[in-house]
Amino acid sequence: MADFTVRFLLSNIVISMITGILLAARHLLRKSLTSRTRYHLWFLLLGAMAVPFLPLQPFRMAQIFPWLSTRKVASASPDGTVPGEAAGLAASGNLSWMNDFSVSVSSRTPSPVGFLLCALWFAGILAMLVLLVRSALRLRNLQKSALPLQSPAAWTVYRNCIVEMKITRDIPVYSTVFLKSPAITGIFRPRIYLPTHLISDFHAEELRYMLLHELQHYKHRDAYANVWMNLAQIFYWFNPFVWHALKEMRNDREIACDTSVLQMLQSGDYESYGNTLINYAEKISLTAFPFAAGLGGSMEQMKKRILNIAGYSPVSFRGKMKSLAFFACIALLLSCFLPALSTGAAVSDLYAFTESENQVVYADYSSYFGENEGCFVLYDEAGGSWLIYNREASLTRIPPTSTYKIYLALHALENGIITQDNSLLSWNGMSYPYDTWNGDQTLESAMANSVNWYFQRLDQQMGLESARNFIREIGYGNQLADGDTSSYWLDSSLKISPVEQVELLRKLHDGTLPASPENAGVVQNAIRLSVTENGTLYGKTGTESVNGKNTSGWFIGYIERGNSTYYFATNIRQDDYATGTAATGLTLRILADLGIWAP
Repeated sequence: MADFTVRFLLSNIVISMITGILLAARHLLRKSLTSRTRYHLWFLLLGAMAVPFLPLQPFRMAQIFPWLSTRKVASASPDGTVPGEAAGLAASGNLSWMNDFSVSVSSRTPSPVGFLLCALWFAGILAMLVLLVRSALRLRNLQKSALPLQSPAAWTVYRNCIVEMKITRDIPVYSTVFLKSPAITGIFRPRIYLPTHLISDFHAEELRYMLLHELQHYKHRDAYANVWMNLAQIFYWFNPFVWHALKEMRNDREIACDTSVLQMLQSGDYESYGNTLINYAEKISLTAFPFAAGLGGSMEQMKKRILNIAGYSPVSFRGKMKSLAFFACIALLLSCFLPALSTGAAVSDLYAFTESENQVVYADYSSYFGENEGCFVLYDEAGGSWLIYNREASLTRIPPTSTYKIYLALHALENGIITQDNSLLSWNGMSYPYDTWNGDQTLESAMANSVNWYFQRLDQQMGLESARNFIREIGYGNQLADGDTSSYWLDSSLKISPVEQVELLRKLHDGTLPASPENAGVVQNAIRLSVTENGTLYGKTGTESVNGKNTSGWFIGYIERGNSTYYFATNIRQDDYATGTAATGLTLRILADLGIWAP
């Protein structure tokens, strides 16, 4: 949550920029935008302010109707068995070649600054909620004390306004001494409240203007806008740009309603409507309730509204179309900022996998995973089919940890840092947490024992910019390499999904990566784990260790068996004990039950 808060606060820079763009657009296009369009521009800002809280994911119809794009295959097993049926196959086998060589020593300690900012943000939200509840209680007291409208003359004016506005719903009208200006409240049960002094000083024309204004709020569903504005004010309480934008939005809303009323009046009545606002300027105040929309406002807002009325002239159809075109252009411009606002995308970066282009069957392997969260992905090259457990997890990009060493080694071979015949790097004499790390290493030994310092030294010799170019060239995951050469693939910026792991392994095996076949072959030999009569198993593990706890375990690879190759990727996640070794054992049990691999 602390990390989200930091990203959310940073996204407020973009929110402030969007606010500035909207303010500039309103000013520069003030003669081209209708009053209603100027008001609607602020809804673009409200939409942008909602983006940081949305877990944005690629949207596809297949997510709702999987049968539209998924062609299920009869079986992902070559002999037609399903998990549990191949009882004669060994589930564990000899794992002497599989040491726990996958651990990535790392630590992500949440920043104290993040926790402090999170606490301050929630404190502000709590304070805003207290103010909101306080206003809600005041509104409730007003509702209890208000009396149904009794004046027959006022009722006659109200009924005429309802007919004039073509509103079929019967909206109750009440009188109260606790308001200085009319207001309408409620989303599902709207009510209009008139101040008692307005009824006692009855002027039919002035009451008509005020009721038409309140009914415009109802007709344009401004009560819903009030909800969104209140939410924005609660969650963005610290942002002065948002406060200013919401103030301008409320002002534009009143001007839009004024203009809608003027469109119903004769040209000779414009001055009378304006005089009504002037006559009641001293009596009208800001609406005391965040749930209400009313005629009131500050004196500055009243001045803008009166100037709008004084300069009003009907808008032609061409003018409306011009205003709509400018709105669309501004909306298109602001849409470019949405990726920068998506804090959710930073948390759940999903790979866009298209089922309609593949044969996919989704299986339930939860019994294998037990208390672990995670996924299993299998691709049968001969059958051209995918078998996937947990679709969302299989498409979610996470740190690759030591599984990236496959491609780091390929990168080093391509750059000539190491060769097939000379891959030895000397140990620097430092004491590492694993005995197998404390010694000179070749590519084969470093890959077998997942020696971090070996691969980090390769990266240091090639440089971070070279690494960035390489991962972009091969299309590795999210293609981000921030930080430094010792951490970007451990638990930092570089992320990849299990489905992408399988797709890259296919390219490595088929020789379609931008690398020489000789170097690709060297890497594949380095990850060869076992050769049996059943076939040849290639693989690499990886473990993410956070603050001393193993939170993510990888096992990726492929099996060459007869004329077919099976590519797989497994990831397990847990608060602790989620290691590459655990992912390996789980994977081998599934593959054994599928009849694909028997050690």
